[in-house]
Amino acid sequence: MTGVQTCALPILLTLFPEMFTAVTESSMLGRATYNGILEVKLTDIRKYTLDKHNRTDDTPYGGGTGMVLSPEPVFRAIEAVGFEGKKMIYMSPRGKVLDRHMIEALSVEEEILILCGHYEGVDQRIIEHWNMEEVSIGDFVLTGGELPAMVLIDSVARFIPGIIGDQEAVTDESVYSGLLEYDHYTKPREYAGIKVPEVLFGGNHKEIALWKFENSLMRTKKRRPDLFERFVESVTKLTKEEQKILDKYTK
Repeated sequence: MTGVQTCALPILLTLFPEMFTAVTESSMLGRATYNGILEVKLTDIRKYTLDKHNRTDDTPYGGGTGMVLSPEPVFRAIEAVGFEGKKMIYMSPRGKVLDRHMIEALSVEEEILILCGHYEGVDQRIIEHWNMEEVSIGDFVLTGGELPAMVLIDSVARFIPGIIGDQEAVTDESVYSGLLEYDHYTKPREYAGIKVPEVLFGGNHKEIALWKFENSLMRTKKRRPDLFERFVESVTKLTKEEQKILDKYTK
């Protein structure tokens, strides 16, 4: 990455590197890659197998369905890209669920190596030997670790200066503030019989800020009561007006 980079350099170990063109060639991250702000290094695990048929998996000991990613090609791939000083992650449905705290912690890592699993999983010795942290994006299973890895890269890359135009928007959005984000509106003032709230036209920044705060509280309490309770328990700095609004939703 360039000298302005302050976040992690992602190194992907995958069986399907072509899937990551969605990250490296599209939208904001594509522009960041083109401008040299973001660099995603792709390593094809198949290139490191010694099997003449390029097999990277085998049947599991103890029986069971599916195939298991073999340790040898993964070890060789990691040794080839270098492992000193790298945070290592294995995208796995049994891992700790990715959240804002993990994203913020990963954003200060200089390099992150991400292993994308496939088949039934990976040989446990890969995880143990390389001290990999298992990370999940939710309580569901996908066909491989590539899509979860893209989610992780996108969420962490937002902290790199130059990718998001307004860097304050990174921490202002949704759960980074402790609440879900408030509703957004643009022109026209009325569409499909639905009007934009009048307070947004008055130019009174204090009233607009209070409306956004209350709207966020309302959405959070309704859709994510767990986040709402966490916010209520942890919030310490509120204005009198904000506290009055919060009291409406906690009584």
